[in-house]
Amino acid sequence: MVVVSYRDISRFGSLALLLFGGWAFAQTSQPAQTGPATETKEACESCEPKCTDHLTGDWFGARTKLEDAGIDINLTFVNIYQVNVHGGADTKDAQRFDGLYDLDVTLDLEKLFKLKGGQVYALAEGGYGNGLEGAGKIGDLFGVNYNVIGYRSVDLIQLWYQQNLFDDKLQLRLGKIDMTGTFECRGCPVSFDGNRFANDEYAQFINGALVNNPTIPFPDEGLGAIAHFSPLEWFYTSVGVADAQADRRETGFNTTFHDEAYFLGMYEFGFVPHIPTAKGPLVGAYRFGLWYDPQPRERYYDNPAGDRPARFHRDNLGFYTSFDQTVYRENPESDQGLGLFFRYGFTPGDTNIIEHFWSIGGQYQGLIPKRDNDVLGFGVAQGLLSNELGYYDDTTPGRETVMELYYNIQITEWLHLTPDIQYIFNPGGIEHAGHDVTVMGLRLWLSL
Repeated sequence: MVVVSYRDISRFGSLALLLFGGWAFAQTSQPAQTGPATETKEACESCEPKCTDHLTGDWFGARTKLEDAGIDINLTFVNIYQVNVHGGADTKDAQRFDGLYDLDVTLDLEKLFKLKGGQVYALAEGGYGNGLEGAGKIGDLFGVNYNVIGYRSVDLIQLWYQQNLFDDKLQLRLGKIDMTGTFECRGCPVSFDGNRFANDEYAQFINGALVNNPTIPFPDEGLGAIAHFSPLEWFYTSVGVADAQADRRETGFNTTFHDEAYFLGMYEFGFVPHIPTAKGPLVGAYRFGLWYDPQPRERYYDNPAGDRPARFHRDNLGFYTSFDQTVYRENPESDQGLGLFFRYGFTPGDTNIIEHFWSIGGQYQGLIPKRDNDVLGFGVAQGLLSNELGYYDDTTPGRETVMELYYNIQITEWLHLTPDIQYIFNPGGIEHAGHDVTVMGLRLWLSL
């Protein structure tokens, strides 16, 4: 008798998708200009780009009609295969298939109900796999796969209402939100700790240290509110509060409105320059932020034996910056060119494992001739552990450093394949904690 488990099905499905991606890449030597086989090139030339944005096309015109009416529906699938080829906690059976799928719906209330500037957004997500960290194969701090969410059928992780006012200069968002979610500010992505070149785990870096700043205690998606104000084209400011104890799998009411009611507060301001050149503007964003978390945290003090009561401290806070800047454009008609980024974060070391954090890197779009939409990215990130950890558990705190290189291949507009390699120095950040780690991976992104 043969028994096939859910995990077996997901692994075989993941492998099939990766093989399909490789086959599709072999069929094309440049970015595809045609849609799915069910739609001809001539048909797509007569409609909007959404014809080729999705594997399933325009649904015989239904997708276009829905979007014209104010209803935008997207289903995406991300699958990642990773293997620890050297070092870390364990290299035996150190390979994993992990994936997730997102269904998001956006309602344009101006088109639907004549409510100018109104929008409703919902995001449901499911996934499978616990990653190399979940299997105890790495032993690092940051996580080599930011996409891992475990085995979940489907959860409604975001549901919010947004109102734009004063010609979109003021944006108000309320509901079950993601504090790292992106706002559009004059065409430049702006969010709490946002970054155009190191913020999208679906298309850019996979390591958690190169997606968001690990010194910021971002909660799960939960109840909260954000106000984003951009009175000038080159300046904005944002303020937000969110349930610090949120669980993305729940509605959030049971953790938001109870006796403790801890709320994470964030404030950010930034400058968004557009430097004019003969080949088009060089867009940048320079963000500065503060956060405050009232939850009590255990303090590190001279008690390695653990024979005295733990001491707790409230009012945790921190400071961060996130910069990105396009420094070179090949031509004014496209986004081909070079962009650089930098991040820094600080939080007090008496209650936080990582006291200082920085990352730096960049991406080049269209580096290879006739591959104008492919993206090559490289980044380095480092977390410096608090020296006070030594008073807590008699260790010697050090630093963990990550280097990551990826190449995002656009096979079609709805299918991307990304080879990825990560090298982690001193995983765990404790001196002599383990061997340096080399992780190789392959990510497939598919829009249905």
